Amino acid sequence: MKTKLVLGAVAAAVAVFSQGAFAQASSPSRADVKAETKAAEKSGKLTPAGEATGSVTPGKGSTVDRNQRKADTKAAEKAHALTPAGEATGSTAPGKGSETTKEARKAQTKADVKAGKTQPAGESAQPAGEKPMK
Repeated sequence: MKTKLVLGAVAAAVAVFSQGAFAQASSPSRADVKAETKAAEKSGKLTPAGEATGSVTPGKGSTVDRNQRKADTKAAEKAHALTPAGEATGSTAPGKGSETTKEARKAQTKADVKAGKTQPAGESAQPAGEKPMK
């Protein structure tokens, strides 16, 4: 058991340290990055600090002004066409529930326990046809 733990720890350490070595070998030096940045700045290809990339145009927004929206809402309220705040949309009727009664469920469960069809408390599910180990 201890050898598996030690081997797992060694494998994890090798994986972690080897990634760092590969990343350092392929990345450019600090001087190269600075030179690229200066060249991009001179050519005007850098985005100014705090500005988003690409073309940012604000949306047009609503085509209806505030007074028109208020008038529409008041008219809908008078016609009782508004949904009350916090009310769900669609069907709010509760589900039908179970078809069997409580007594029928209890009787079925007792019969299953007597026949050994129920899962013992704390046991994991067994494949069909196999008996639980004791």
